[in-house]
Amino acid sequence: MSKQNDTLFPVDGQLLMVLPRAAAALKNPDVHLPILRSDADGYYLEMRVEADIGDPTELAVTRRVPLENLSAEEWEDLKDQYAKLDLKSCSDQGISKGLEKIQDRRIQRLIMALLTFLNPRQVSIVLYLYRLAAQQGTGQSVCFRSNDLLESLGYTRTKDGGFASKLRSQLNRDLVALHRTELVLAQSLRKGNNIGAKVMIKSVLRIKDYEIDNVPRDFDLAKAADYTYELADAYTVSLEFFEGPSRTGDYVLFANSIDITQKLGNNAKSDYKTKLLIYLASRMKWDIPQDGQYLVISKQYLFKNLDLLGSNSSRNNQIFWRTVDELKQEGYVLGAQELPGKKKVPNIQFQINPEKLRCH
Repeated sequence: MSKQNDTLFPVDGQLLMVLPRAAAALKNPDVHLPILRSDADGYYLEMRVEADIGDPTELAVTRRVPLENLSAEEWEDLKDQYAKLDLKSCSDQGISKGLEKIQDRRIQRLIMALLTFLNPRQVSIVLYLYRLAAQQGTGQSVCFRSNDLLESLGYTRTKDGGFASKLRSQLNRDLVALHRTELVLAQSLRKGNNIGAKVMIKSVLRIKDYEIDNVPRDFDLAKAADYTYELADAYTVSLEFFEGPSRTGDYVLFANSIDITQKLGNNAKSDYKTKLLIYLASRMKWDIPQDGQYLVISKQYLFKNLDLLGSNSSRNNQIFWRTVDELKQEGYVLGAQELPGKKKVPNIQFQINPEKLRCH
């Protein structure tokens, strides 16, 4: 194994504690339907994920998109368009189907971004940026070339050396979604051995500036995310949850060799491997592994956080154990076994490989 593969990079503990809840999908039983809300500070499109009282690791979080510079007339038009959202179709037949009746592309894309927020592809982008932050040593500010990120995600270059416009557009929309979707948390958070409480409003990242290689070129960040199919050539972002190892000592270390490539032809939501890896990292911050390696987690919570929510328990089991095997093959999990739990709900005991994933 090369030295590069042996190195680890830190991801802030607070972000990992929040990620699985902030990423909860529409079918998750804790998720409220998206609403439009106005108050003295402005207009918002928001979704709330409730805490599960049975599990202290499941905090409540609201994800919201501030709708800036709206006139009263635009607000009324937005409400009319929102009324055409078919949430049952979103849940049963897919989000694109549920958005079909909304004519305004911007409103379509805003709702799509909120409903699919922090899907595994976006989480892979966040991991890439934290790895880059460790390499660059510039704190929470990270600079990157778009093509480098697309390449790391495993996409194939076209004959001219670039990437397909669909992939470029998708990346800009992902970055803008991570930039403008705010997370609102009001929850006790553990600091060392103490439990504190605070309300936070943070984005996962904020885009500070971007570069265009060929000027003049008409590129507007929000317009590109809402209407067109474009991508800037380079971005500088600020990782909003970034505290840095030297400041709080609250982080989880991931292997530098982490595989963030996207499987060809797969929808991001079916990337169970990334979901399980992030959930295990999250539980390492909440639970503190026994003997530094062992985590015992209710199978019920594992399935809920992996979006294995259908009634086909045989299929759910197959997907779950196949995903565990993937993490074994990549060295994150050394072993996993089912144990009896309370009220006939089994637990899964994981043995985590500290050389690949380590709590600090």
